[in-house]
Amino acid sequence: MKYPVAIEPGSDTTAWGVVVPDLPGCFSAADSGLDEALDNAHEAIAAWMEEAIANGQAIPRASSIDKLAKSGEFDGWIWAVVQVDPAWMDERAERVNITLPRRILALLDNKASLAGESRSAYIAQLALQTAVSP
Repeated sequence: MKYPVAIEPGSDTTAWGVVVPDLPGCFSAADSGLDEALDNAHEAIAAWMEEAIANGQAIPRASSIDKLAKSGEFDGWIWAVVQVDPAWMDERAERVNITLPRRILALLDNKASLAGESRSAYIAQLALQTAVSP
């Protein structure tokens, strides 16, 4: 899935501004240029989606750049596209087989029990807490 982003060019004294029009309130900035602006946009999109999923909100489909550019809201800005892995939005469970030392499994099971969760749910929570971007 590709999301268009509008980038307001920065200068020596101002940051580059980044807005993701299809995701209300999703924005970012960068100090060192276009590459950093796109990297930060990707992180902002990931954080926005994670929050939306956690709150049970739907993820809006991406619009075309042509449609967004015609609105005139971002005249003079640079348009780019940020690729997002669609699996990031897929909530279907998938069985996996992992190999861990028994000591680690015992630690996981103990912590999962203390948290009132299954091993799988506990591992998923750990992954979500440490996820930076899809």
